[in-house]
Amino acid sequence: MDGNRRWAKEAGFTDVSDGHRVGAAKIGELLSWCQETGIEVVTFWLLSPDNLRNRPADELAPLLEIIANVVDELSGPSTPWRVRLVGALDQLPADTAERLSAAALRTEGRSGLTVNVAVGYGGRQEIADALRNLLLEQAEAGMSMAELAEVLDVDHIAKHLYTSGQPDPDLVIRTSGEQRLSGFLLWQSAHSEFWFCEAYWPEFRKVDFLRALRAYAARHRRFGS
Repeated sequence: MDGNRRWAKEAGFTDVSDGHRVGAAKIGELLSWCQETGIEVVTFWLLSPDNLRNRPADELAPLLEIIANVVDELSGPSTPWRVRLVGALDQLPADTAERLSAAALRTEGRSGLTVNVAVGYGGRQEIADALRNLLLEQAEAGMSMAELAEVLDVDHIAKHLYTSGQPDPDLVIRTSGEQRLSGFLLWQSAHSEFWFCEAYWPEFRKVDFLRALRAYAARHRRFGS
């Protein structure tokens, strides 16, 4: 959901956090569009490790508060969605991580749309974490490195991804005109279709969303065949 800060600057806001606030309000709108069109799983990328390292403190602190607020809203009693956290929560401030975890816990057992909230998420970090957890699991089971090397396949790694048990994304949408993934769902998007939109995220409209779905529906997915 790219372009919040640029939108705020071009709209005349002196505080770029206002762009993040407007962008956060757009999430609920998009989820309602997803419900209307029968989409079952949506992943929003809200914060990367690079954001955590490189954003100045006076911008990062309000951004973390905005993220916590929107996750609280998504997990509220009037919403049907199941919220799952995707990312390395240990990279976040402890109070933020606890608040996000509590919000996600409130939605367990819900049968509605699954909403993955990617916070502290990086694609390379996810793969490294998956391999680390796989090695620890096999070591606890008494398997040697040589034995694991003989049987290791992609399914072993996929089982330990943050999105384990979920389908890979059919469609990845990026706003603001940037045409790159920047590390988003690197493993899972191997066969995904991509749609890049010129609009900044706060300006993303339902018609843009429907155009993305229409473009996706018109493509012939060959999966390497």
